[in-house]
This record gives sequence, structure tokens and C-alpha cells, in this order.
Amino acid sequence: MTSSTSAGARPRAPGRRLLPADPLLRRLALMTLVNAVGDGLFVTVNVLFFTRAIGLTPGSVALGLTVAGICGVFAGVPMGRLADRTGSRRLLLVLGPLEAAAVLGYAFVHSFAAFVALACAATVLSRGAAAVRSALIARALPAEGQVRSRALLRSVANAGLVVGSGGAALALQADSYAGYVTMAVLDAVSFLGVTALLVGLSLPATSAAGGGVGRTGPGGRWTALRDRRYLLVTVLHAVLELQLAVLTVGLPLWIVLGTEAPAATVAAVNVVNCLLVVLFQVRASRGVADVPSAARACSQGALLLAAGCLAYAVAGYGPGWAAAAALLAGALVHTVGELLTSAGGWTLSLDLADPRAHGEYQGVFLSGQAGAHVIGPLVVTLMAVDHGAVGWVVLAGVFALAGPALLPAVRGAAVRGSAAPQTS
Repeated sequence: MTSSTSAGARPRAPGRRLLPADPLLRRLALMTLVNAVGDGLFVTVNVLFFTRAIGLTPGSVALGLTVAGICGVFAGVPMGRLADRTGSRRLLLVLGPLEAAAVLGYAFVHSFAAFVALACAATVLSRGAAAVRSALIARALPAEGQVRSRALLRSVANAGLVVGSGGAALALQADSYAGYVTMAVLDAVSFLGVTALLVGLSLPATSAAGGGVGRTGPGGRWTALRDRRYLLVTVLHAVLELQLAVLTVGLPLWIVLGTEAPAATVAAVNVVNCLLVVLFQVRASRGVADVPSAARACSQGALLLAAGCLAYAVAGYGPGWAAAAALLAGALVHTVGELLTSAGGWTLSLDLADPRAHGEYQGVFLSGQAGAHVIGPLVVTLMAVDHGAVGWVVLAGVFALAGPALLPAVRGAAVRGSAAPQTS
């Protein structure tokens, strides 16, 4: 997929501009949409399902999900390594039905131990599948348009989550065991639907296998885990991923507990974030074409994340209308920062990787993100919610330091990914 229409080409109809012209990317977008709708349906109701339908306490659910999240952090690298050996598509054809079985298993859980075991299995499968999908995309799509393609897929995913969350509102309104189980069943169906679409996915000849033997260090050790530059970039970008916890955990608690803004501001912030990601993620990826531009995008995005945190701090003072205005302004700036750091992160994760071991490298990068998502709620709560405006200022400083640090971290590595042959 190219980023612009070539001279003399017939422009696409306005109603089709959101649809990728490339058949492969269109199929990937459809797979992403189906998966995201399913996730939106179940993720929206799962906590209530676990507490009200299964009978677990909120504390038990939180503990179980935390343990599962930790397990998921360690899933990406071995699963990515397996994808390099056996082929990304072949492995995904197995993982899809397993994910469907895992989510259906929640309907048969009646104890805390069983819940933790199943949550760990489901999270390991989910995190592992994410790394394998990322490797599949890295091998299947042309390198020159990869970031723009991933931006499109992220926009589609967010749109799917919005649709799924809207559908889950019916189950929340019914607040019944049957309604919650229905959401789980539909999520399972979405996994099977993605698997069916994957069967018909037509891949380029060089990536059909989706695998290959990547480099190994002495004694067959993980190559990516011995790549110090890649690990440093992974850690720094993982710090920027704390922004997700800011939006999903820290900001809702801060709005309700630390400001005079109306509680409805929580929903308004979520709407602003979702709409901007859907509408502008592709546009935000323009200009991110190599390692230096990706590092600059992450640096700029991190400074915007910091500015958003400062706006949230200001919201702790003043009347409700002023607090709401500061929060919405902060969410707007924050989301633009999120768009830039996402686009930059995709390029860094791909161009700094050994193309013969995309699964393993993507597993490392996504494990860094998963780690940030696990510890993020705790970090953000301790900083911003427990310490108020001072905590928000400290968090702003963390973003302002981590993003620009990527510039020296990638110096001298601009052509590593592009110089290596794109083999599978």
C-alpha cells in the first residue's frame, strides 16, 4: 500500500478511502476488525462477569488478572521464537481456536484457583498471538509502507473496540449470567472467524512460510535478548506505554477523586481518545519512515504526553467547568502524543530487528509493552492519584526524559533494518 496516489491514477471514491486498496492489507484489516469487535464485547463485561456471574470478589479478580498479566509478559519471546521456526500463519491457525476455547472456559469456572489458571492461559495465548501477528505483518507487507499499514490496522482495531463495547452495553444493561456468557461466546466466535480468514490469506511467496531460522548466539541463546540496543529501545518505549494506564486507570480515578469535574468527563475523555485514534492514526504516521524519524516522533510524542500530564495536574484546581476543560485539553494533547509514539514505536521495533527473526524480536518489544501494561496501573495510581498534582508533574518528567532518550539510543542504527535482506 502506498501513501499517495500515483500521477494519472483514478482517485478512489470518498466512501472507499478508508478501505485499503491492497487485497492483502484489506484481509488483514478485516481480521483485525473481527478480532477487535470480539475483544470489545468481552473485555467490557469481563470484570462484572467474574464478580457477579462467577461469584469472585473484586480483590480476587484483580489479583488473578495481575498474575495473568505477569505470565503474559513472558509469552511473547518464546512464542515469537516458535513462529520463526514453524511459520507465523501456521502457528496462528493453532492459537486462534485455543484462544476461543480459553474464553469459553470462563463459563465453567467456579473457583479462584480455576480462574487464575484459565486467566493465565488465556493471557499467555493472547500476548503470544499478538507477537506472532506482528511478525506475520512484518513479513507479509512491504517494508516501505509498513508503518502506514500498521497505523490503518490500529485505526480499524479501535473502531472495532468501540463497536464491541457498544454491543456489550446490552449485556451490561441485562446484567444476567446468560448475557455475560453470550459475550464470551461471541468473543470465541470472533477468534474462530479470524482463523477462517487467516486460512484464505494470500501471502507473498517469500513470506508464505512465515518462518525461518533466525540468528542465534552462543549456545542457541535468544538473539533479541542479547541485542543491547534493541533492549534499551524496548525499555524506553515501554516507559512511554505507561500512557495507557494514565488514560484507563489514573485519569478516571483522578477525575472522580481529585477534581471538581463532573463524572461524565471520564466518558468524554474516552470518546475523545477513541475518535482521534480512529481518525488520525494513519495521518500521524506520515513522515515516520526510518529509525531517526521514528525516534523523533517518539520524542515529540513523549513531550506531548508530558504536557497532557501537566494539564491533568492543573485540573486539580478550580471549579468544575475549568477542571473539565483542562482535562479535555490534556486528553487531546495526550492522544496526539499517543499517536506519535505508536507510529514511532512500530518503526523502531521493525527496523532495529533482525528480519530473519521477526517473531523473536517482536516478542521482545511486545513483552516490554505488556510489562508496562501490568505495572502501569500501580505506578500511575501511586504517582498521580495518591500524590495529586505533584505526582502528575513527576509523571510528566518521566515521559519528558524517556522519549528524548531514544534519540541517542538509536544513533548509528539508521540502516540496520533496511540493510538486512527481507527474507522469511
